[in-house]
Amino acid sequence: MVGYDPDSNCASLSTGEIAAAGSASGLVTRAMISPFDVLKIRFQLQIEQLSSRNQQAKYHGIRQAIWRIFQEEGPTAFWKGHVPAQLLSITYGGVQFVSFELLTKMVHHGTSYDARDFTVHFVCGGLAACVSTVTVQPLDTLRTRMAAQGEPKIYRNVRHAVASMYWTEGLRSFYRGLSPTIIAVVPYAGFQFSFYSLLKKLYNWMVPTEEMKTGNIKNFVCGSGAGVLSKTLTYPFDLFKKRLQVGGFEQARAAFGQVRTYTSFVDCARQVVQEEGPRGLFKGLSPSLLKAAFSTGFTFFWYELFCGFLSALKDSGGPKKPQG
Repeated sequence: MVGYDPDSNCASLSTGEIAAAGSASGLVTRAMISPFDVLKIRFQLQIEQLSSRNQQAKYHGIRQAIWRIFQEEGPTAFWKGHVPAQLLSITYGGVQFVSFELLTKMVHHGTSYDARDFTVHFVCGGLAACVSTVTVQPLDTLRTRMAAQGEPKIYRNVRHAVASMYWTEGLRSFYRGLSPTIIAVVPYAGFQFSFYSLLKKLYNWMVPTEEMKTGNIKNFVCGSGAGVLSKTLTYPFDLFKKRLQVGGFEQARAAFGQVRTYTSFVDCARQVVQEEGPRGLFKGLSPSLLKAAFSTGFTFFWYELFCGFLSALKDSGGPKKPQG
């Protein structure tokens, strides 16, 4: 069960155990969905229209983009920026789930609200994501830049990227795009948690057999649905964030087509609408929805699986000590 529930077997888990389950969930999920993330970032940063009719567009579809990246950069390109992305996912997963569990527990014990309510999950999910986002924003910026660079690479590795950004752009460069991230992450994460809870209730109502109601398939299906709904509702903010994160990084983007410089969140939104039209706000939506479906589905799938495992291990008294 995600969120505090006094009737759940997982209610007895400690903060450290919840953090371990959240981090492990983030680690496994990130390794599985990294190619979708690279595709999404490449689409979001492309100024030209995503169409085969536009001769200047480097990418114009998912299959074409996959093949072109594979030909030009090799299969490892789909895991570009994977080290900072893994650090991001492990940290984010641990902080987010610990914060969410603690917040819903506070609501249960300190207010008259039901901790399993849709609105409670929305508010607590948004606040938990805020804490997590501020914690991992530097890693997210690093991940975006390393995934966005083509060949030849501007940054040789994570250490070189950190040093280059710090000495050439200053400490604030690690927090580029923080404003639209915070604006987007509250409703996005809030919807993730609340839709997940709602879809699980709907799933239990629609599926007749008890065998189908239990198990982790339900968690994956409901998590995927929650991810798609949440991402669709908040997608333009994610695009603004990515555009702002690569500010000062224009030389590495030259091989991908036109580049733009944005002075603020509002300026970015204005330029995108003026130059690329309303459809420009949803560039990269297709791979983003694929990523959101798998990412959110697997995040909840693995989190509930690890929580169940830790709870069962705790109930059994832990691993047996060897005799002798």
